[in-house]
This record gives sequence, structure tokens and C-alpha cells, in this order.
Amino acid sequence: MSPAVLSPSLLHSDADLASAHGLLGCLVREVAGPDSQTVLSDGYLLVHLAHISVQLRARVARVSAVAMHRFEGPVELLANGKWAPIDLEELASLTTDELTARTGTPNPEFKDQVCASRDSLADILAWRPLEPTRGVASGAAEFLDSEQALIGGHPRHPSPKWRSGDPDQWRNFSPETRTAFRLRWLAVPDAFVVEHAEGGSFDEHSMSGRLLDGSAVPAGHRAVPVHPWQFQMLSEDPELGPVIARALAEGALVDLGEVGLPFHPTASVRTLYQPETDVFLKTSLNVRITNCLRKNAAYELAGAVALTGLLADTLAAVQTASPGFGLLLEPAARSVQLPEHLGTNDQRLAVLEGFGSIVRSGLRSAAGGSSRVHLMGSLAVASPDPAGTPTRLADLAPANGAGASRAGWARDWWERYVGLLVPPVLRLWAEHGIVLEPHLQNVLAVLDPDGLPRKVLARDLEGTKLIASRHAETLAALPPEVERGAAYDEERGWNRIAYCLFVNNLAEVAGALADLVPEDPGFEDMLWALLGDVVEHVSEELGRPARLRALLAGVPLPAKTNMLIRWQRAADRHAGYVPFPNPFGTALPEETL
Repeated sequence: MSPAVLSPSLLHSDADLASAHGLLGCLVREVAGPDSQTVLSDGYLLVHLAHISVQLRARVARVSAVAMHRFEGPVELLANGKWAPIDLEELASLTTDELTARTGTPNPEFKDQVCASRDSLADILAWRPLEPTRGVASGAAEFLDSEQALIGGHPRHPSPKWRSGDPDQWRNFSPETRTAFRLRWLAVPDAFVVEHAEGGSFDEHSMSGRLLDGSAVPAGHRAVPVHPWQFQMLSEDPELGPVIARALAEGALVDLGEVGLPFHPTASVRTLYQPETDVFLKTSLNVRITNCLRKNAAYELAGAVALTGLLADTLAAVQTASPGFGLLLEPAARSVQLPEHLGTNDQRLAVLEGFGSIVRSGLRSAAGGSSRVHLMGSLAVASPDPAGTPTRLADLAPANGAGASRAGWARDWWERYVGLLVPPVLRLWAEHGIVLEPHLQNVLAVLDPDGLPRKVLARDLEGTKLIASRHAETLAALPPEVERGAAYDEERGWNRIAYCLFVNNLAEVAGALADLVPEDPGFEDMLWALLGDVVEHVSEELGRPARLRALLAGVPLPAKTNMLIRWQRAADRHAGYVPFPNPFGTALPEETL
């Protein structure tokens, strides 16, 4: 693995600057912005931390219509009448003081998590290779480049690269190091296998025979794929290690070793792709990434497959009206249920969840024949990949010298993308009570040769929910733990879909496209006006639902509080929302109020 050619003296400062910009953006969105404590002045955004009487500022490279400004240079602090640059640690300390004063509750972990995220980013930049570990066919290579180029992570999170686990192990298994590896395969007696499947067995959906590449499974056993890092962590765990060792000694588990075809980690780290077979496996991984422990809970193994069955007919109907939209389903899951004498109930549940994998539909049929599939999260990134992969909108657009061509391409890109994504997502919600989670990491764009989108694919049924009031009978038929995980009330459903679609996804894409046309400061406003036309048209088709009427009247959008939920040290599902500027509504002018 050859690291990208970067000056070692710049690695930490680059990571520090990017992390500071991200943290400042969180302060603007979740604290200072809603409290009207920001102002643009002389090329800077001034930010007042009102609870500790501190003034910050950062130079703005591009002003955003929705306060998602692009910053450049260091964050500065006003002290003794003079502005002086501060680093991430100082900014994190000030943020800690402000949030403590604001909430009345301290969080001694917050600053360390912010700085640890910076350190992880510095490590990624240091070890980012110029070439992938394993070469694959061109179409798969383009897709994997995109999946593995989300260097900075979530752009509006205070610690997007905070993660537990050994840094050396991360270099072996993280997408940013462009790696590939074989899975750890277990052969499990039929009686101890837990399987959920829709429209075929786990082996049929996963093509496990091909994945094993000649490795034999004993008669009366079924193959269970496990992430190799997960197998190591659980085997070395003081509580679970002895249980697994005893299961292996008694034959309740048979270790086939790290065998078969290599898999490549995607942006979510634990979801792996095998390009030759076009198979995705969402594995369990007992590490924390940003907010959550990335394991497949027992109800998620069952719930993904149950939702696949429930969504099939509805999805087909929606695709009739929107053929450029697809959803990658999850038709099978498999894990291990050890016999009762092997461990306590909690230990056996931990093994079941720790060794569980979900099969996700592949790309080939979903992409409609195109071999160009890109992750939206990477397309919207502002900074170039230090390894040089052409994975951003800025890399796909016409050359810088062709201003009119570049602006026209950016407008075409937006119109196509919005037209492909917005109508089916809103239709699923309004007509069918199905809430997708179409944030940037959950949407893939299928591109034409000119780089313009021809289709969009949503993914990850873990975030897909049913509106409880509209699916009472369906939910009641599910096991209670699956029902609880699959249901949203109306308010929560709308907040989630509106945030993921408009704020997390479209606002970032609009900013990335506006970056391509710096000579036109009104370009982003034009994009929002086009989106407003699409939402208006969809609203009419759907009978003008109340929430879309409100949106078109200028009611603010909901923005998830990624920073405040980290401060509260609560589960991600408990995150609240703050008002986000509505860029396409037509609120009444102030003089008429």
C-alpha cells in the first residue's frame, strides 16, 4: 500500500482545519443560527456564542442561501479587540463551554471525541493509498472508488470520524484505505442456524457457494459469513470468547477460516461488496462509528427481510410512475443461535447479533444496464480526494474554462436528480405511509456517459419505517420487537424524511453544484426555485398533503441536531430537530404580517 504523496507537516493541519469547519457549521446550524446569533460581514461569517459572550468568525468562500457556507482559512476568536486564529482544540473547548452553559449539563467526553475524530481523519489522510489493494473491472472500480472516497464523513457532524477500535485494524478494514479482504466463514449445524428469507434462501440470495470459492461446507451445516475483524473481537472478548471457544470445541461452530472471494468495504464500513458476484453483505461490527454501535440487532435481521416482503408490491407500483427510481431490498439474513447450555441468554444473543449478516440486492439489474454508479455522499464532497479519484461532481463536470457549459451541466444535473428522487420518495410517504431515509450515504446515482444522472437507487432498510397509523394491521402481525423498530408516528416520519431528503441530501448537492459556478452568486437560489416547482407539481399530484402545503408556504424544514444529540450522549434515534431555512417556500412578506 503506497500512501498518497502529501507533505507530512500538512496532514494534521489539514485534518484540524476541516474538523474546525465542520464543528463551526454545527454551531451555526444547531445553536447560533436558530438563536439569530450569526451575521455575514466583509467576507466573514460572525458567530456569537451568546451564553459565554464569545465572538468567532471564519472567512466565507461561498455564501449559501441556507447558511451552509463554505469556509476557508482558520476559525478566529475575538480577544482584546483583535482577531486571532484558533485550532480545533480551542474551538472544541469553547463549544464545550457554550453547550454546558446552554444546557446546564456537562459532557466531559465531547471535546475528546471531536479531537479523536480529527486524529482519525489525519490518519486516513496519511494512509490513503494512490491505488486500491485489489483491482476489479472498470464499472465496479468506479463504484468502489466512489464508496471509498467519503474521506471526511458527515459534513454536518461534530465528530464524523470518531470511532472505537484499534487504528491498525481500521487501516486493514476501512473503506478509506481502499482495502479488500476475505470473510471469516463458519459452518453451523442446521439446528443452530437462524435464517430469515423472502423469495429464496439465504444461500440463493447471497450465492454463498460462489462466495466460498471452493471451500466445502460439511453435510448438515450451513455457511455463515462473518466480518473477520468482528470474529477476532468477539473471540477475544472476555465474556464471549470462552463461549465461542466452547462452541468450536463441541462442533456447534466449525471454523472454515478466512476463505472465499474478497469483499470490499463500502462507505458504511460494515456493509461489504463482492463485485464479481454483485453481492452486498451487511455484516455486524462491534465498533462505534460517529454515534452508534454498528451491529445487526436481532430485530433488524428479521425486520429487514420482513420489510422486503411488505415493500415489494408498493415499490413496483411506485416504479411504474417513476421508472428512474429503485430501492435495494434486503431479502435474506442469517446468524447463529447457540444451544442453551452454551452461555447465558445475553451471551447467546450477543453471538446471534454479532455473527448476523443481511444480504442486500446487487447493482447490476437495479442500475438498468449502466456501469457508472456513484455514492451521493462522495459526489457532494467539496475537497478533492488526495488519491486523485474522480468521484466528486466537480470532477465529473466540464472543464473549468467552459463557464456556460459548466453552469448548464450543473443545472441539468440538478433537474435530473431532483426529478428522479423527489417524486417517488414523497409518493411513498404520502400515498403509502412508507418513510425512506434518503440521506447522502443512502442514495446512489446511476450516471450516463456524460456524468448526468439517469436513475437513483435508495438503500438501507434499517432506516425505512412505516407510519403506524396507516399500517396498524401490518405492524400488529410482526413480532413485537420488529414492530417497535419498524414504526414511526406521523410527526417523526415527516421530520425524518424531510431532513434526510431536503436538508441532508439536496442542500448539500445544491451547494456542491453552486461551487461549480462561482461567477454566479444567485445560482443556488435558482436551483432551489427549480426544486420548488417540482415539489409544487408533486404536491398537486398527491392531493396537496398538509405538510407539503406548509412547506410550500415557507414553513422551515427540520434539521437534525447531530451535535446536540452527541452532547446529550443519547441514542441517535432520540435526536431532535431545529428549524432550517426553507429555500423554496413562499412565505408572506414581512410588510403584510
